[in-house]
Amino acid sequence: MRTSAGLLLFRHTDQGLEVLLGHMGGPFFARRDAGAWTVPKGEYGPGESAWDAARREFQEELGLPPPDGEAVELGEVRQTGGKIVTVWAVAADLDPAAVVPGTFRMEWPPRSGRTQEFPELDRVEWLGLDRARAVIVKAQSAFLDRLAEHSG
Repeated sequence: MRTSAGLLLFRHTDQGLEVLLGHMGGPFFARRDAGAWTVPKGEYGPGESAWDAARREFQEELGLPPPDGEAVELGEVRQTGGKIVTVWAVAADLDPAAVVPGTFRMEWPPRSGRTQEFPELDRVEWLGLDRARAVIVKAQSAFLDRLAEHSG
């Protein structure tokens, strides 16, 4: 079973509660909006705790150290492909322009024999909860609901 962990940053503004989401990079998501946004997260194996993985993946995906602060456990969800995702929320402010995304390599176009490099996240934005719910990977919307309950 594949497992993944991440950190969901949140802040309170005059417009209400906002969360920091990343738009998945690479050719499959380039023209998609709904279902193409995610909590910054990544996979981990049996030798690493979910919390340590969440902090490591934040650094790898955003190129910035994970923020200090109280971590609110938002639990886990099972995504459509079966992956179990565990997330913590941390109150912090981060300038999306400071993000230096990590990259991955894949054969593109398919069966071309050419390998190209793509950003893990091609953009990062602060989104209000309504907008975030409209674009986040479907299973991850549970994290938004749990955060709203906690921040309520």
